[in-house]
Formats: sequence, structure tokens, C-alpha cells
Amino acid sequence: MMYFARWKALAIIGVCLLGVLLSVPNLLPRESLPSWARQISLGLDLRGGSYLLLEVDTSAMVRERLETLVDTVRRGTAQANPRLLYTGLAANPAERRVTLRVSDPARAGDVARILRDAAISVNAGAGSQQPDIEVTTAPDGTVSATLTEVALRNKASNAVEQSLEIVRRRIDESGLVEALIARQGQNRILVQLPGVDDPQRIKDLLGRTARMTFHLLDEAANLQAPTPPPGTMFLAGERGQERYAVRRRIEVDGANLTDARAGQDSRTGEWVVNFTFDTVGTRRFADVTRQNVGRPFAIVLDERVITAPVIREPITGGRGQISGNFDVRGANDLAVLLRAGALPAPLTVVEERTVGPELGADAIRAGIISLAVGTAFVFLYMGLAYGFFGWIANIALLANIVIMIGVLSLLGATLTLPGIAGIVLTLGTALDANILINERIREEIRNGRSPIAALEAGYTKASGTILDSNLTNLIAMACLYGFGSGPVRGFAVTVAIGTIVQMWTATVVTRLIIAWWYRSRRPKELPVLEHPGLSLWHRLGRPLFRLVPDDTKIRFMRGAKAGVIFSAIVSTASVALAFYPGLEKGIDFRGGIVMEVRTPGPANLAQLRSTVGGLNLGDVGLQEFGAPDSVLVRLPVQADEAGTQRAVSQVRAALEQAAPGTRILRVEAVGNRVSAELFMGGLIALGISFLAMLLYIWFRFEWQFAIAGIATLLLDTTKVVGLMVVTGIEFNLTTVAAILTIIGFNANDKVVVFDRMRENLRKYKQMPLRDLVDLSINETLNRSIGTSMTLLLSALPLALFGGDTLAGFAWLMIAGIVIGTASSTFIAAPIVLFTGAKALRKAEPATPLGAPAA
Repeated sequence: MMYFARWKALAIIGVCLLGVLLSVPNLLPRESLPSWARQISLGLDLRGGSYLLLEVDTSAMVRERLETLVDTVRRGTAQANPRLLYTGLAANPAERRVTLRVSDPARAGDVARILRDAAISVNAGAGSQQPDIEVTTAPDGTVSATLTEVALRNKASNAVEQSLEIVRRRIDESGLVEALIARQGQNRILVQLPGVDDPQRIKDLLGRTARMTFHLLDEAANLQAPTPPPGTMFLAGERGQERYAVRRRIEVDGANLTDARAGQDSRTGEWVVNFTFDTVGTRRFADVTRQNVGRPFAIVLDERVITAPVIREPITGGRGQISGNFDVRGANDLAVLLRAGALPAPLTVVEERTVGPELGADAIRAGIISLAVGTAFVFLYMGLAYGFFGWIANIALLANIVIMIGVLSLLGATLTLPGIAGIVLTLGTALDANILINERIREEIRNGRSPIAALEAGYTKASGTILDSNLTNLIAMACLYGFGSGPVRGFAVTVAIGTIVQMWTATVVTRLIIAWWYRSRRPKELPVLEHPGLSLWHRLGRPLFRLVPDDTKIRFMRGAKAGVIFSAIVSTASVALAFYPGLEKGIDFRGGIVMEVRTPGPANLAQLRSTVGGLNLGDVGLQEFGAPDSVLVRLPVQADEAGTQRAVSQVRAALEQAAPGTRILRVEAVGNRVSAELFMGGLIALGISFLAMLLYIWFRFEWQFAIAGIATLLLDTTKVVGLMVVTGIEFNLTTVAAILTIIGFNANDKVVVFDRMRENLRKYKQMPLRDLVDLSINETLNRSIGTSMTLLLSALPLALFGGDTLAGFAWLMIAGIVIGTASSTFIAAPIVLFTGAKALRKAEPATPLGAPAA
């Protein structure tokens, strides 16, 4: 209806004003904002910083628990019955089991009882408790204790929660602000550090377990022996040169520390760490030092002996001092670790992405230029192609951008460079609904309807098509968000919000403005048709050009077989190219290290290649990257995640030594497991996207349309993949986002054509299917090409000004849009014709296109 009640009009205006109110805080300094105002945060790729993905090594907890059980058996049997003999006492971490064989099988129950007494109760759910180990005996005297699945899950979950809190405390103690720390998945922790362009110190702080324990030394052990005696372990000193025989039994646990501070020894002036115990620790420390005067007492940190002083006298005050040739930074970092507490299990950096502030500023500049140019292109196209109604669509587009920014601000979203790309692409998709409406209104006017009837019919008939076409895009974005990672998720959220908002602005805001205009002017005709007789000034309110003439009668289906055969050949060749020579996988999917560096002057590639190659880290790739002083360094994936982190540190140090003043602009390091997970996630996202669209189109249309839609999308995707192989565009998370976006947009275009076919099937009961398909394509030709044009105009600035990060994404988008527009006509429509020849309409001799069918 073109009539709006006053309350509806006020509500629409209120939503737009609310969008403005929520968006304005982004233009003001953060410190001047009221408490209720929220801003969009800039992602690390825009303001610089580090992204670290840490993994909790729960296997270390299993090993520690099993070693504790082994020690329990040794001490328990020695105290209970020294004559109780056994063999083969060992821990098997792979099977989560401790086994031994008692010489006298009749005494196996005694050992089993010792193990059962050492069991720890864990929560088994529903408020019940059960032991963490299951103890069994065999007739031959074999006793085994196995960690239960419930215990393992509890240990893993508790370890991640503990690690999360300790990581948070360590980062807070280090003085960093605005750090984001969150759990990701079952055993991973995400850490984002804005403004940190060299995260090595943070990685050192987070990578150390920092478990401090106090042990007596085994003075009778032979340090030259290849293996330590039972109950003893050989540990290296802090410098790695000394070797100590340390008893496994923990006399005092560092968990009983209440404080640790860096300071200077008043006698020697060296930096030390002073610590204080709680009540339990004080009592235990006093007992141990009182009973072992004259014996060495080792302070062990992460399986390294920091110091092993001889106990001169009992220490009863609960205070101690750690000395170990520290400098001021080392002493402070150790104090931070001890105050924050020990990690329950080691943490490994499995993924690192670091962007310097200089590169972030370049990304912001590229994003703003792309957004400004894309907006200008799209605005001019709509105003000149659709006249007065096109300028109204531009007003709705402005409202769409403002409301979208307001919603992102309300959600406290983080804007990344792919997110900016999502906003730019939303410019093109946001006008799709307006093009549909305007083309419908124009069609109704040409069919002789009155202005008010044409407006009503235009909005009413286009609404269903708008909903169908945009839901396919939302399905693609949901799949991308569900299986994507990091900034790619931000892209999915931005596009999804923009899609939802644009459906509202296109169908409601423009309708309200046109209703006001119509009520005030009461025009006898609508300015939707060209009028060459008017002056240029008066023609500005009317369309100035048409991409395709009206009333085209192109016989597209005459080339139906040729189009499908040609498409099949190209797609088959593309699939073959995908296997050989294969896609160029980016670091996201193959793992490895990529570093972008900037040297003080033009880079000496030969010298840098020789320097990095001398580190023996595998095949090294160095190339100039955009400028003579910018170099891209590529290294293959290392044996494990720890090796990857060591390689990053070695390359950083080697480059700075070879070319003093070299700045590290960007670091991406992805380990084997993460790259495999990301690759599988990308494939799953593509597969689920296809399946979801198949089901949706099948639900909304006849099965022939669903088959045609999904087959065409598969053919479109394979062509895009073939293009990636030929052009060398990397297959990474960003290009997966581009492919899914292409799938969504191309499905959008096909749904519009299918919708017109379905409408014409009801309208022309006797028209042969071949003629009906041709008629439907001709009727929607301007809409298809017009929407593709707005998308191209919004994607082209990304390709030209978006920088190297988004260039591949944007060119892939442009190619996908062209491929999808052509496939709607020459592939999807012929498949509907072939599969629906009998079911949709009985085949009849073709009649001239446009001739009366009934």
C-alpha cells in the first residue's frame, strides 16, 4: 500500500534517526563519549597489533598425572611392605595407563589398593562423583591404572579455564591494555593485542608454564649415568650447561606463593626475585629446611633448575629469594609469571598474525578510498540510469550505510579490512532490490497501468523476489561465519547485516519517500521512462540511458545446447587444472610463515636470501612486494608449532642483523594443524552452502529449478577455481569468502530469473516452454545486467585501490559476477528447459517470441 499511517511514518523516521544517533559516536574521541555510547573498534589489520592462537597441551597433564601415580606406587610399596617385589613399572601416556607386574600375584591386590587410595574424585555429571582412574588386576599379577574418559574431559576443561584466567592475569601484569582474551573451541585461547607489533615478549610470557617447585637433590646419583635412578630425574640448569639429579618428590609447590617481586640484592646489587608463601607453604618450607640443613635444595622452574643453594639454617618466615643472573627485564618477567600463577599445562602458539601500525594506516587509507570511489560510482549509475527514483534509491542507500554502521556500533563489532570490503560490496547489493522495484514499476507503466497502480504493483510483485534473492545471500554468509575464522567472520557479519538492512530500506524507506512525493504532487505520469524531447535539465529526473533496450526478443534458447556444452568443457578443464598443476594454497591452508619487511633503502634481495637461507629452515622465497624497499619472505611449514615460532624469531633477528633498521610490517605464522583445520572448514563451508541453497530453492520452486540452480552454481564455482589456477590467485580464507559471496550473489540472480519463469508459467498457460524461458530472460535482462553493473562498480575500486590484501578478492569477485550473469542466461535457463520439458509444460512447436500464446 502507498498509504502510511502517521505512527508508521514516525517509526520509520525514528529508526533512521536512531541509526544516525548510534553512528555519530564513531566520529568523536572515545574519551569524550558518554557511558552509553559505543564505537566500532578497529581490527588489528587496521590499527596494528598481534593475533595469537594458543593451544593447551592437555597431554602434558596426562603425563604428569601418570608420573605421579608411578611415584605413588614406589613410595606406597616401600612404606607398606619393602619385600613386595614388582617389575615393569611404567607410564604409557598414549594409552593413559600405568602398568606393573607383581612378582607374587597374590599380592597384586595390595598394589591395587595403593592406586585406588591415590584416585581423585571428579564430577561425572548429574551431581555424581567417580574416581579419575580405573584400577584392574590380572591373574598373572599385572596391575594397571587407566585414566577414565570423564577424568580426561574434566582435566582438559579445567585446564583451559585455568589457563584462560592465568593468561589474562599475565597480560594484565605486563601492562598491556585493551587486550582481548577469549576461549576458542575446546582447547584453544585467542589473544588479540592491539598496538603490539613485536609480540615476542608476550609469547615468552605466555609460552612458559611457570610452574615453580622445590626439590631435594639426590646426592648419591651418578650424573654421568645415561638414565637416572628410580625416583630421580636429571634436569639441566638455567644456562643449559649444568646437570642436576633432582628427586621427583615435590617438597614445596609454587602454587603456595602469594607474592613475587623483582628487586636488587643489597649485598651484591644483582637483580633477584623475592617471594612470599602462604600459611601452608610457610609451614612446609620451614619443615623441609629444618629437616635438611646442610643439603642442597633446588628451585625448579619449568623443568630447569634456576638455583640449588645449600640450606644453611631453617627458613621459618615464609620468605625467600631467587637469584640467577637476571637483568631487570628478566627479573620482572619472572615475577609476573610467579604472581599470575603456573599454567596447568603448556601453551603452544599455533597461529600468529602480526600487523605493524604503518601497514594498518595504509589499509585504512585504501579502505576509505575504495569506499568513497565505490559510493560515487554506484550513486551516479543509479541516478543516471533510473532518474528521480534512482536518486531516491541513493537516499535509501545512505540510510542503509548509516543504520548498518549504527548496528555494528551497538554490537561493539570490530571492523577489519575484509569488513570494509563487505561494506563496499553492500553498496552494490543494496541497490539490487531498488532495481527490481524500479524495473517492475517501469514494466507496469508500459503495460498501461495508472501511476498509483504501477507503484502498488511494483512494490507488491517485487517483494517476494527480493526476499528469495537476499535469503540465498544470507545462507552463504551464515556458512562463511560458521566455518570461517578471524577477519573473514567480520566480513560475513558485515555483509549479513547490510543485506538485512537493505531489504528494509529498499522496500520501506523508499516506499515512504515515494508515497510522500506522490501525495504532494499527484503526477499524471511517473518519471520512469525516457523522454528525449525534454531539455537536459528536465531529463535529469528521468532515466538518461538503458543498458539493454526494452522489448528485446532475443532467442537465447537457440544456443541452449551450445551454452551448456561449452560450460561443461570449461568447467571440466577447470577441475583438471585444480588437480594439476593445482591451486596455489595460501598460508591459511598450507601452513608456513609469511613476513613482509621494509628495509631502510632498496632491498638487496641476494643478501637477504642468503642470510635467511643460511638458517636451514627449508626452501626460502623472497620477492619484491609493491616497492623496492618492501620484501615478502615465505618459509615452509616447520615440523611443529614450536618450530614455527622459533623460525619466526630466527628470521626476524637475521633480517635485522643483515639490514639494520629493517622494520617488520607483517607476520603470519600458521602451523600444520591449524592450516588443515582451516582448509577443511573452507571446504565444509562451500559444501554446506551448496546444500542449503539446493534445499531452499527446492522448497521455494519446483525441483527442476533447484537442480538447475545448484548445477549452475557448481559450474560457476569450478570456472572461478580454474581462473584462480590460471592467474595464480592464492586459495586462502579471503578467496573462500569471495567464492561464497559469488555463490550468494549468483544464486540471487538466478532466483530472480526463476521467479519470473514461475510467474509466466501461471500467466501463459499455453505458451511453449522454450518461448516462455526466452520471454522471462528478456523481461529480466535489464535487472540482471543492472545489478551486475552496481556490483562491478562497487568491486572495481576494491581491485584498484584496496591494496594487495584485497586485490585477489576483488578481481575474483569481478570475474565471478561476469560468469554468474552469463550462466543465469546460458546455463541455468537451458537446464530448466531440458529438465522441465515434460513436467513444467508439454513441448510444442515454437511460436514467434512475443506473439499471443493463449
